[in-house]
Amino acid sequence: MSIARQFRDDENGAAMVEYTILIGLITALVIAAVVAVGIWAQGKWGALCTALGIVC
Repeated sequence: MSIARQFRDDENGAAMVEYTILIGLITALVIAAVVAVGIWAQGKWGALCTALGIVC
């Protein structure tokens, strides 16, 4: 809540821009990590299906 008040009271908005960029970068990294884990899991699942000789 105090961060919200700080943003509201900030005259030049520089802190808000910095935090917005930081949140954007963190979000992009999280999305990239989720996609990478998904691709890895899909590959492992496909290898398991191939090894078992079943269609997945």
